[in-house]
Amino acid sequence: MKARKRLGVGLLAAMLAIGATACGSNEKNTEKSATPSGAGESSAPASEPSSTKKVKITYSMWGSAEEGKTVQETADKFNASQDRIEVEVVAIPWESYMTKLNTQATGGQLPDTGMLKEDGVIQWSSEGMLNDVSAMYEGSDSKPLDSLAYKYQGNTVAYAAANEILLLYYNKDMFDKANVPYPPSVLDQAWTWEDFVDTAKKLTIDKNGKHPGEDGFDSQSIVQYGASVENLPWQLETWAISNGGAFYNDDGTAVRIGEDASVEAIQKVADLYLKEHVAPLSVGQTDDGIQRTVIAGTVAMATNGQWNVGTSLNTAKEQGLNYGVAVLPYMKEKVTLNTGGANVVFSQTKHPEEAMEWLKWYTSEENNWGLISSGIWMPVLEKWYTDETLTRKWVENPNFPPYDEYKSAVVDYAQSSAARPASWFYTNHTTEFNTLLGSILGDVWTGKTTAADAISNNLEALKAAHSGNQ
Repeated sequence: MKARKRLGVGLLAAMLAIGATACGSNEKNTEKSATPSGAGESSAPASEPSSTKKVKITYSMWGSAEEGKTVQETADKFNASQDRIEVEVVAIPWESYMTKLNTQATGGQLPDTGMLKEDGVIQWSSEGMLNDVSAMYEGSDSKPLDSLAYKYQGNTVAYAAANEILLLYYNKDMFDKANVPYPPSVLDQAWTWEDFVDTAKKLTIDKNGKHPGEDGFDSQSIVQYGASVENLPWQLETWAISNGGAFYNDDGTAVRIGEDASVEAIQKVADLYLKEHVAPLSVGQTDDGIQRTVIAGTVAMATNGQWNVGTSLNTAKEQGLNYGVAVLPYMKEKVTLNTGGANVVFSQTKHPEEAMEWLKWYTSEENNWGLISSGIWMPVLEKWYTDETLTRKWVENPNFPPYDEYKSAVVDYAQSSAARPASWFYTNHTTEFNTLLGSILGDVWTGKTTAADAISNNLEALKAAHSGNQ
């Protein structure tokens, strides 16, 4: 998956996209696609035999020819499951994917359906290039969580292919050694920001065993940090919203990052290193925060996306890491962001209903089970969060922390009022905005300037980036 490249410049998520971010592409979603026991063979609807010729549709994805072949094998299962639709998979290298789609769009030759970068969905919608998919789940026993719908002018123009949320990870052995209570996994018991900082001080140790605030503490010789907050631009918005601000207004049409509450939140994150001395320096350029902190054994707790369970923490656990998951602390309001890469139906298709039927089948949990059971993806359908039988089928496996802990800190958290969609679900030009924001905040993390000065001096440029006029 290619999310690593995108997250490195402040995009997502989810390995995504997952990418993520990064977060949620489908390019490898058949590598471990075994059906979970009792979960059903397929979500494709049964069809009566028909003498009519199958409707042929194309599905584009970014990936190598070999990856495309793997996805085609999954599509062949769908093709064989009914006699109405035949899907052909077209794999395009990541480096040329959007260039190729733009060329096809100009020539009126777009595929019927395919993957689209998170940050491109609203732009393509604004240009009339995507179909409304609000009807995709009509008549189904469950639909995706509301926070996973990409919306433009009130219409759902895509659903995320997978779910991801931001969490707090922590090293249980470090907490036990310091005799400090674990972070709460229950939302109602979430720490305030002050609780979080105070706990981080108890877990931050210099070479002489001193903690911040104690006489003789040496901030230049810290051997263990108490906390790390991921400061990639898209994740930073969590704290702006939590503090009563935001990067954008509710429909993504105006910039709010210049508000005092937004600026204050960013400065609080910077001050974990600059003032509180509980976090290592991070310049916010790479999406390897969990590897650099909790897994490296240098930091007691760190924020980042759920996808880390499958991408790195399972291996670390096998090597002896005793980690836990908790809900994020909050400043004024309890907030976590969710994300997930998009599968879309292009408006040039002559077969939108067939395209939606394929996507609904392809993105079903049964057909992505390897990614879900390993902890890389989370389900999109609401029933996996509300039906205990399905939740246990998902979570009760050795790849996850203990059931009650993970269910509370992840499953319940993801469907709570705290879960908000990342801004690319409803805002245009987030790539340009996040890239610029990441650049101007570089000197904030090192203390060369303040968040207030950095943002105020560049606010008009940020607004221009948001409007696409950078």
